[in-house]
Amino acid sequence: MPFLKRLGFYLIGLSIGLIFLAIFLRKKSEETGTEFCYLPNCRVLKELRSKPLGYSPKVQALMADGAIDSAAIAHFLREGDVKFGQSDTKARPCKAYVIEGRHGEEDRLLDVRNCQDSTLIDNLR
Repeated sequence: MPFLKRLGFYLIGLSIGLIFLAIFLRKKSEETGTEFCYLPNCRVLKELRSKPLGYSPKVQALMADGAIDSAAIAHFLREGDVKFGQSDTKARPCKAYVIEGRHGEEDRLLDVRNCQDSTLIDNLR
């Protein structure tokens, strides 16, 4: 059998297998709520969401004024973009992250402290 014919069969089988794998993994992740986070941005946001949230007095005042609510903060922690250049990932005892996200019509920055047992929302800029 010529090489090109074997290559064609191989590519057809590979593409069918990839389609089945994509369907299977999508269904599996929807049923169990499993996320596959391999990139640093996704991993940091997932870790921040996994811990109990605490709010600094500044953020509590903003929430009392109606400038932000817990749903907006949850949106930042799910869809935000971690700015690693502005973050202090080596700080002790809590790592400091800056997350950029959309709040209303403008892009805002959320300062977050990632402690061992909790996540502290520090400020909204």
